[in-house]
Formats: sequence, structure tokens, C-alpha cells
Amino acid sequence: HAEPAVTTPPAPGPRKTDGRTAQRPPALRLLARPEVGVFLGAAAVYVFFLIAAPPVREASAMANILYQSSTIGIMALPVALLMIGGEFDLSAGVAVITSALTAAMLSYQLSMNVWVGVVVALLVSLAVGFFNGWMLVKTGLPSFLVTLGTFLILQGVNLAVTKLVTENVATDDISDMDGFGQAKKVFASSFDVGGVQVKITVVWWLVFAALATWVLIRTKYGNWIFAVGGNKDSARAVGVPVTFTKISLFMLVGFGAWFVGMHQLFSFNTVQSGEGVGQELIYIAAAVIGGCLLTGGYGSAIGPVFGAFMFGMVQQGIVYAGWNPDWFKAFLGVMLLGAVLINLWVQRTATRR
Repeated sequence: HAEPAVTTPPAPGPRKTDGRTAQRPPALRLLARPEVGVFLGAAAVYVFFLIAAPPVREASAMANILYQSSTIGIMALPVALLMIGGEFDLSAGVAVITSALTAAMLSYQLSMNVWVGVVVALLVSLAVGFFNGWMLVKTGLPSFLVTLGTFLILQGVNLAVTKLVTENVATDDISDMDGFGQAKKVFASSFDVGGVQVKITVVWWLVFAALATWVLIRTKYGNWIFAVGGNKDSARAVGVPVTFTKISLFMLVGFGAWFVGMHQLFSFNTVQSGEGVGQELIYIAAAVIGGCLLTGGYGSAIGPVFGAFMFGMVQQGIVYAGWNPDWFKAFLGVMLLGAVLINLWVQRTATRR
């Protein structure tokens, strides 16, 4: 009888993939990163001011720009983490002043070593953050309302208590108090790099940025932040400690406010009690320009570094270009809208099937 014909199986054709598993081109995958758009924007702003304001080309000017960026950037980092976690904090700006006022008045009025004031100010800042987070979790109110309330309370308390204690709108000069020199070294000193004075806050800013990036990418806590920002009910269902994550993120903002407050106090030796209003919007804007979405669950820690750099660049660049500094806010508004539109376009392009 005839041998059965041996048939070779057909060569496998191209595997069917749906839009989710299809490999997108590397350029699109890169564009989908939250920090890429802001990096390109920051580079464009930098080149613009290099041309428009020749003084920007000097190393001392760059040190100034980095310093300006760092004071925004240190706060923009915890604000960004909070936004990735799906919330935002309107009290962040005045909380900075609250911590500085606490340290200044405690040290001066009670004639204590300034480190006592610094530690108490940290506790106060963390308590404000805890209160915001706790109120949010317990009441289920939007973070906008909770932190708007805190913003108004702190603003009133800052002014009223300062006037009551110092009979003035500013605190007394603490530069001759015990421990001032040490604290200034930590929070507000400068060091020399090739004949240019660089502020210590630039170093702290980069250290905090590296730490925040590591936390987001490499730790379980980073996963929790993305999970609660994406959908807190789903996150809770798979065992994410939602309450802990939300409260700790608000406390991180409190820590940032304390750090920047200490920098301001030890830079200028005194604090104006009415300051800080409006700064929270700059921190939020730096995070949004850095690719964080207001809806949560998306963003990075590197993006807000470039966002803060753009702010510092514009703030100082306008001065170096000899323009009217009143244009700063208008420029920021344009940058913010531009960044949001670019982020939207990038996301749509990157996720298009």
C-alpha cells in the first residue's frame, strides 16, 4: 500500500496582536514617558533665553537659575508624588511660611537654641500634613476643599500669631542665636565650584529628586502611590493600604514645606508672615508641566525637576533679558497651558492603537 504523504505544517504567519500588545515604535514609547515633553520644553526655554538674554551664558547666572529652580523644585517633588496619588494640596505655599514662623518665634521668643525651633517646626509641618490626609480619608471630601480650608486657616494663623507674639508682621532677626551657624550650613549655605557660588539647596533638590525617583520606580510604596492615584477602590481590593498611602503623601508635602521654610528662615534671618500665598499654584504648575495629571495615577519625579527648572529659567531669564518682571506670571500661564496641551497630545499619540 502507498506510504501516507508527509505534509509539513504551514509556516507560522505573523502573530495576531491587539492594540495593547502591539510593539509601538521606540519613538512613540519614548514620547509616552511623562518627562519627555517637559524635557524638550525646558531645553527650548533654555535655548530661547541663551539667545534673548546674553548674561544667561555666564556660569554665575546659571548658578542663580539653578538656585531659583531648587526652591520651587524641592516642594514640587512631594506635590508631584501627591498628585500621582490622586490628590493635591492648596496649603503647600503657606505651610512653608508656617514652619519658618514656628522655628523663628520659638527660638527667639523663648531664647532657645535654633535647633529646638527647627525640630518643633518639623513636627508642626508633619502635623498639618497628617491633618489634611486624615480629614480627606475620614470625610471623603475632595482634597481641593480640605486643603483650601487648611490654606485659609494657616494664612490667618500666620498673620495673627506673628502680630500677637512679635507685635509686628515679621519675626525678629535670629542670626545671633545659638545653633544658627550650624543650621545655616545645612539649609542655606553656599559652596564654591570653579569660582562660582552654588547654593546647597541645589544639591538637596537633586538628592530628593533621585530619592523620589527610586521610591516611585523601585519600591512597593511607589506602586501603592500609582495604584491609589489610578483607582483607590481597586487598589484597596488588592490589599493596598490606601489610608496610610494618602496620609503619608500629605505628610511628605509637610516635610517639603518644612525644608523650604527652614531654607527661607536661615537665608534671610527673618520671615514675613503674609508670604507664601500663591506659591502652592507654582508648585502644582511645576508638577503639571512635569507631566503629572490632575486625575492622578500618572507622572514621574524627574518631570517636575525639569518643570521647576523651566520656572527658574523664566523667572531669572526675564530679569537677565531686562524685561519687565511683571510678565513672569503671564509667561508661566502660557507655559502651563502649552505643557498641558503637549502632554495631552503626547498621551493620545502614544496610546493610539
